[in-house]
Amino acid sequence: MDDGEAGHPRSSSAAGKAALTVGALGVVFGDIGTSPLYALQTVFAADHHAVRPTQVGVYGVISLVFWTITIIVSLKYVTFIMRADNAGEGGIMALIARIETVSLKRRSAQMTLVALGIFGASLFYGDGMITPAISVLSAVEGLELVSPSLEQLVVPITLVILTVLFGIQRFGTGAVGRAFGPVMAVWFSLLAIAGLRQVIHHPGILRAISPTYGVDFLLHHGSVAFIALGSVVLTVTGAEALYADMGHFGRSPIRRAWFALVFPALILNYMGQGALILHTPKAIDSPFFLLFPDWSRIPMVLLATAATVIASQAVISGAFSVTRQAVQLGFLPRLTILHTSRREIGQVYVPVVNWGIFVAVVALVVGFRSSAHLASAYGIAVTGTLAIDTLLFFVVVRVLWKKPLWMAAGGLALFLTVDLTYFAANLPKVLHGGWFPLTIAAVIFLILTTWQRGRRIVTANRTAQEGPLRDFVEHVHHLDPPAYRAPRTAIFLNASATTTPLALRANLEHNNVLHEVVVIVSVVTERVPHVPETQRVTIDDLGYSDDGITHVTARFGFLDDVDVPRTLRRAAKRLEGEEQVDLRRATYFLSRITIVPTDNPGMAPWRKKLFIAIARNTSNPVAYFGLPDDRTVVLGSHVEL
Repeated sequence: MDDGEAGHPRSSSAAGKAALTVGALGVVFGDIGTSPLYALQTVFAADHHAVRPTQVGVYGVISLVFWTITIIVSLKYVTFIMRADNAGEGGIMALIARIETVSLKRRSAQMTLVALGIFGASLFYGDGMITPAISVLSAVEGLELVSPSLEQLVVPITLVILTVLFGIQRFGTGAVGRAFGPVMAVWFSLLAIAGLRQVIHHPGILRAISPTYGVDFLLHHGSVAFIALGSVVLTVTGAEALYADMGHFGRSPIRRAWFALVFPALILNYMGQGALILHTPKAIDSPFFLLFPDWSRIPMVLLATAATVIASQAVISGAFSVTRQAVQLGFLPRLTILHTSRREIGQVYVPVVNWGIFVAVVALVVGFRSSAHLASAYGIAVTGTLAIDTLLFFVVVRVLWKKPLWMAAGGLALFLTVDLTYFAANLPKVLHGGWFPLTIAAVIFLILTTWQRGRRIVTANRTAQEGPLRDFVEHVHHLDPPAYRAPRTAIFLNASATTTPLALRANLEHNNVLHEVVVIVSVVTERVPHVPETQRVTIDDLGYSDDGITHVTARFGFLDDVDVPRTLRRAAKRLEGEEQVDLRRATYFLSRITIVPTDNPGMAPWRKKLFIAIARNTSNPVAYFGLPDDRTVVLGSHVEL
């Protein structure tokens, strides 16, 4: 479907398109839109290897900024990668889901690509921890220009703002979200106006659009220019959000907002900062705020703070969404995920993620204490994610879209060379703070892969213990004397569609009891964002239409809500013996698994301990599947790991 909008009907009216475009401004562009607060300041005012504010240095840096934004955002993401949607949804998890459906000659190659994707998702969490810290901190630092005596209040004020921001997450962001778009429209308009004022006074800065200035700067300034690339890449932080948030708005509104307002506003502002630095070298301490007249400093600090809160909100919400997708795709156990809106399925709150990020953000602000210092930790996560997105995208181009090898290889070579150059330029930052997002990413990657591997082993052992479902039904059918059939309906949830629920088997073996109506439900998460209601349920009588045992397969997309009772109610008329199926008084049965570590191969002992520790923190399956507490019975059993 065109514009990446499958499954997301969009208004075709002018008013509808305008509303989506303004909405995209508030959600999609917050991160990249606040980069002008600190990006150039980091290039020219860094403690070490700062670029000198000469004509060669300024023209070279502005040229690199222009072409970096053009190549990475305008070309790679907006023009190409956003075409690789998964039923209208974007983001690295959507790419992973697409890659898992690819048929490669070597299974190891597919596993490597999926592992890279998981690491890219892990890097996103590291990025998500730094973005709120550096964005809000850089905005509040504008107070130092109003009065140097306020410098001591920058960190405390930043911490207060961040505490409030994370504290309100549990209430949802629907009401605030409606104001995001207009606020960011004002923000980008002021970015453009402030930059344009300087460009009009110093039009020579427009020559920096020529790539020759950037190339000359790189060739003749050696290590300083190379390290400067590590700061220049800060101008594209948030580029992945263009892709990740595509499902909320569709491709067209994001493209319209980018090319009509965001891209020109950013370029004008960076050029304005460059012109200011060139003609007032002392402005390197705060080139963004010095673009504005003295009388407007306090209002701009307030607006910048609002913009950075919006940028932080987008990243935090993105972390919630990625976590939800990871749970649905089997990379994380069930977590407590609360829905904060009755109308918007995508508005969720994950307490453990929210407070985990908050603790890390506070540690970053207290530890680094300034946006300039914090910038040394920024870039590694961003450039790593950029490179992984590029690699996965061109696998899709070649294998799924069947494009010629020369086309896929040429595009991969071009964009991956750019990405890896910026990644290499950020490697010196590892010792000066870049280790933080890498450490966070490594820990999260370890958790995701450990859970994925352990889950496969436990599922295999559980499947062997449960035994084939059809054999069980055959056994029930020929019991002599037959088992006692208790009145009412029993619904058993089971992970596999082909095996017998342990709770059902235990009820028969220990009590010789079956209910009059038995419905076995298997929940399957497909590698697509949404499954239509008409395709959600498959019903199987298991070969006997008169024994009261029916199997239901309920399919959900990785962005769908899993609500088993609601799904069964909608499918009630299709169930065998519908006149006997009483869902209002049905009892739900769950098998609670206790994992027992063994010496069996498959995982290292320490990873088995980690898997068990993660499993103990799994959320209540009753709430996860939407089951009624007062009509749910949980039976325990042991499975080896």
